[in-house]
Amino acid sequence: MPVDPYFDLSGIVALVTGGSRGLGYEMVRAFAERGADVVVASRKLDNCEKVAEEVRALGRRALPVQLHAAKWDSIDQCIETVYGEFGRVDLLVNNAGMSPAMPSHEVTEELFDAVMGLNFKGPFRLASQIAKRMYDGDGGNIINVSSSGALMPLPSVVPYGSSKAALNAMTRSLAAEYGPKVRVNTLSAGPFLTDIAKAWPQEQRAHVDSGIGRPGRPEEVVTAALFLASPASSYTSGAIVRVDGALQIGQ
Repeated sequence: MPVDPYFDLSGIVALVTGGSRGLGYEMVRAFAERGADVVVASRKLDNCEKVAEEVRALGRRALPVQLHAAKWDSIDQCIETVYGEFGRVDLLVNNAGMSPAMPSHEVTEELFDAVMGLNFKGPFRLASQIAKRMYDGDGGNIINVSSSGALMPLPSVVPYGSSKAALNAMTRSLAAEYGPKVRVNTLSAGPFLTDIAKAWPQEQRAHVDSGIGRPGRPEEVVTAALFLASPASSYTSGAIVRVDGALQIGQ
């Protein structure tokens, strides 16, 4: 397809965690279609390999990597594998996450640690290590995929909302620490009709209390992701870009 120069990603290497499905998959496809070579990382290697084949069919290089995005040893191994293959990462998307619903008084320590690990501890490790390499090299760009749950009251998923709020704070701090060579931004996603939405009641799948009034279709994350990933956002860093259909955040 013709590529708008603002969204031209030709020649960059993008690493997307949770890249084999949902919003991560949509971003992998969009980046590859605009010229990026892509590392597809998630826990299930076979799913990563399927998406990598789609990327190769678009004429781009692809590397599937098995990654436990909460475990620092797995993260460090992923970094070594990617740099061994490509020599650099130009764009990192911290997209892997989990949001189990449970009354707060029933949350176990194991569940709390798992949510915080995948949504914040792991992304911190990956972003901080790659940001340092970017800073020591030619620079780069990091997108942390967060949630409207970090900005509004969200009962029964308190560890999730709290971990995403920490991710938002991390974005601002890393942008200050590794700028100006490294830009770091948050893509704050609202409700999207990804795999997780299959368990939602039909009313929730059709209507959301927001300005647009409905959940997002997965492909509707693409333009916001391309804005943050591309030269179009060259003066944007430390920002939270809401892609949530104008949810009533203050309520």
